[in-house]
Amino acid sequence: MTLDGSGIVLASNSASRKAMLEAAGIAFTARGADIDERALENEMGGAEPAEIAQALAAAKAAAVSSALPGDLVLGSDSLVEVDGRRFDKPASRADAADHLRAFSGKVMTLHSAAALARGSQILWIGSDFARLRVRELSAAFIEAYLDAEWPAVSYCVGVFRIEGPGVQLFDSIAGDQFTVLGMPLLQVLGALREEGALPA
Repeated sequence: MTLDGSGIVLASNSASRKAMLEAAGIAFTARGADIDERALENEMGGAEPAEIAQALAAAKAAAVSSALPGDLVLGSDSLVEVDGRRFDKPASRADAADHLRAFSGKVMTLHSAAALARGSQILWIGSDFARLRVRELSAAFIEAYLDAEWPAVSYCVGVFRIEGPGVQLFDSIAGDQFTVLGMPLLQVLGALREEGALPA
């Protein structure tokens, strides 16, 4: 079943976000947002991670909707926090290994946010978080894991694809599966219904 969803644009080229919408039966087109995420993060300074994720999602939605004023644009972003430190996507394989060593034996908080915009105006913002307990990772495991998963996980803020070998990083996960995949999908579907983009 594919629901109408005509005019919905996903402001992302994320494979997992596309897969979520496709699995939910939502018709959409995808167009990546060209924004300087690190600059926006730096401007927000000591803001809470959830606020930063929401601001990034909104910025992506607004950027794409400015070029497509008639369409409803969905932006989304995820942010990882461990021991009070925010982690961005790894810049290199060595950086990814550093991140995994920092995550080892710790609780990762994953914030996922989404926003809807039309004509550059933000209509809705939502967010959720999950807590993922990372098991103790040996040096040998980290190297073998990156042998298998790099560069695919270079696009993943937590250096993992939960739908793939990344599940081996964790002892336990508390939170919504869609949030872990990178978007609070149930909230998004509700917002799309409120906007009349999906049947109620």
